[in-house]
Amino acid sequence: MRFTRIAPGAIVVAVTALTWVWPAVPAEETVSFTDVTAASGVTFRHFTGAYGKKYLPETMGSGVCVLDFDNDGRQDLLFVSGKAWPGQPGGPKTSLTLYRNLGGGRFKDVTEAAGLTRQLYGMGCAVGDYDNDGFVDIYVTGLGSALLFKNNGNGTFTDVTARAGVADLGWSTSAAWVDYDRDGHLDLFVGHYVTWSRDTDIWCTLDGKNKSYCTPEPYVGESNRLFHNNGNGTFTEVSGKAGVANARGKTLGVAVYPTAEGWPNLVVANDTQPNYLYVNKKNGTFADDGVQAGIAFDENGKARGAMGLDLADFDGSGKLGLVIGNFSHEMTSFYVQEHENFFFDWSGPSRVGPAGLLLVKFGLFFFDYNLDGLEDVFIVNGHVEDEIQKIQPEVSHAQAPLLFLNLGKEGFREVAAKTGAALTRKFVGRGAAYADLDGDGDLDIVATSNGGPAILFRNDAGNRNHVLRMTLLRGPRAGDGIGARAVVQTKAGRRMKWVKSGSSYLSQSELPLTFGLARDTTPVSAEILWPSGKRETLTGLQPNYAYTVREGRGVVAQSKIQR
Repeated sequence: MRFTRIAPGAIVVAVTALTWVWPAVPAEETVSFTDVTAASGVTFRHFTGAYGKKYLPETMGSGVCVLDFDNDGRQDLLFVSGKAWPGQPGGPKTSLTLYRNLGGGRFKDVTEAAGLTRQLYGMGCAVGDYDNDGFVDIYVTGLGSALLFKNNGNGTFTDVTARAGVADLGWSTSAAWVDYDRDGHLDLFVGHYVTWSRDTDIWCTLDGKNKSYCTPEPYVGESNRLFHNNGNGTFTEVSGKAGVANARGKTLGVAVYPTAEGWPNLVVANDTQPNYLYVNKKNGTFADDGVQAGIAFDENGKARGAMGLDLADFDGSGKLGLVIGNFSHEMTSFYVQEHENFFFDWSGPSRVGPAGLLLVKFGLFFFDYNLDGLEDVFIVNGHVEDEIQKIQPEVSHAQAPLLFLNLGKEGFREVAAKTGAALTRKFVGRGAAYADLDGDGDLDIVATSNGGPAILFRNDAGNRNHVLRMTLLRGPRAGDGIGARAVVQTKAGRRMKWVKSGSSYLSQSELPLTFGLARDTTPVSAEILWPSGKRETLTGLQPNYAYTVREGRGVVAQSKIQR
């Protein structure tokens, strides 16, 4: 993060010729988003613990994870919060907060009943079925501690952090479950930020007189961690052995993407340090190819203040787009995969990069909000310094989100204001995730704000187009298909997605896959590559249905989506 002034017009963009064939999209945008937070029953509010000392962690906010913890087919929500600093009286009693989806757009706080009433200075979360018992478990990152909760399968969770060996002291941020060695057990990658304590907090100033929040630059980074799943409920820390130990990182975001053969690679977004691309060597180790891949620095060879990130096959070509949110006066990075481990910078021509130049871009993701088959982009924004306007009048603390409509060969267009008043509201955005929260087939949005309330944005009319949803389950019992890749063949072409953990900022979106079919009503086929290496082909999948697919067994459940 930097408080750097850049003169208007100072950005130079190299334009690379594009050769893709893009499907046509509707010229008129009719989807709207509605703030339904109050009606939903979600009352979570994040707490920073701030009391005037301007401690660095107070700027970071926290994330949200979408999970179906009770396997009822409805997507539930887990929020992470900070807490009061030791010795400081007052303030709310904070905790992890779990909301069960009751259907009909309503949620119920079930934190206490679930055994998750735990207080920590939390940051992010990641969900995955690490013990292959059919129920997703929860990992929570934070300042000074991290927690692993085993899902007991009866609506409750048990803290197994010590038993599992994943306490992970330090300042952990974003995490992702990933079966990096493809042995059938989910491993855990945990990003770390900087070494910080109240005793070592550095005095920084914007105006030369008063203390302000520091950037991470004067602090020493902490190494990321990789925990190998031993298959018996315990983990072994293998960061050094696996080649991902690097104290320079200052990591805030992590995303996973599969190679053509299904091996998972890791992309790591670092704040004021070069970004990493950890290429899987298929022998239990990784090599950082971030510089060679073209994602480590900007066009001037300078590291940026990177926060959230995501990848997707955004144009149906099979080549991935990588979007990374950066600090104010730095463009949002938009890279396009030239080949498996090399990306070229398309930030300027995409029109995603320049649109948020004055914003601090945190949680973000690709999602097809209008179900036309092309992946759009959503970004939440908010500055880290609450008094930034005193020295940069053009920049505000609270900032409105950005929504980019994928126009095919024309790139993207920012359309937030065209979707109604909800997305024009300014807040100090941090975490963000997508899910079909109301079961109507289109994708809704949940976001967190630093020191403020969570916000639910309902997608209205996204389902005017047709849709196919797939829940992928590994093996005979496992409760998620993290790492599984599905390619759906439609009249308009192929669409490729994979089941993700991580991505965005401190958050995780839903595990089911949503394929927009535009106006196509004909049955489609799908080819699935499982993390085990097995391939499976499905035919005759009907539009506007949700399918559950079990590895080796094909479709085990299906239901018509009520649109």
